[in-house]
Amino acid sequence: MKIVSWNINSVRFRLDIVARFLREAAPDILCLQETKVIDADFPVAPFEALGYPHVIIHGQRMHHGVAIISRVPVAADDRLDWQANREARHVGVRLANGVRLENVYVPAGGDVPDRELNPKFGQKLDFIERMTRWSAALDQPTLLVGDFNIAPLEADVWSHKQLLGVVSHTPVEVAALGRLQASNSWVDLGRHFSPPPARLYTWWSYRAKDWAASDRGRRLDHQWATADVAATARAHHVFEECRSWLKPSDHVPIMTEFAW
Repeated sequence: MKIVSWNINSVRFRLDIVARFLREAAPDILCLQETKVIDADFPVAPFEALGYPHVIIHGQRMHHGVAIISRVPVAADDRLDWQANREARHVGVRLANGVRLENVYVPAGGDVPDRELNPKFGQKLDFIERMTRWSAALDQPTLLVGDFNIAPLEADVWSHKQLLGVVSHTPVEVAALGRLQASNSWVDLGRHFSPPPARLYTWWSYRAKDWAASDRGRRLDHQWATADVAATARAHHVFEECRSWLKPSDHVPIMTEFAW
């Protein structure tokens, strides 16, 4: 079973590269974030034509939005409001083997890492705190994937020193994410297969004239599994090449393979 997570930054605008990826990588399940489309306008038909008939969506006009696209049956979808304002940032399903699959898009948090000066930063921290309370009560085998918008480790960014004051790598965000991970038996699958200090990035800014040459990346996208699910993981891959495709997202897909 191959499960992918990808912040696509508008699914309709980048439908061609999503289709190309599905044809080439052939995942069983694709979890998208930042789809930027209401449910009624989601391009379901192209995915059905590619062999993915199960499309679970939680959309919002122009902003946010998440989707789970699968060629295997899924059930019991839910949409948790960890943002506490009804933004479309989560969708979850149960797979046939009983594993919960939770797809989340954590808020970016604005530019200033101070909740008093920047309410968006406070909303991000509160979002993660609500996730932590949910996680602490979780008693099911679960795979949590998505754009967490936090690069927690020094090796997860191009320059730990220069990014310590930059939202996504600040100590307060890293500590919040650490509390989330400690609230259950979560295994960070990316670092399980590529332990630090190995370079491991999933995002490169559009501002770079040559993203590959400058390589100022961050690992903002994650797949975490509870210990029972992590024990079945066999491989993890980051598709950096997708960052060079036509009209790319600033994020690239990440995939874990499970022995299911």
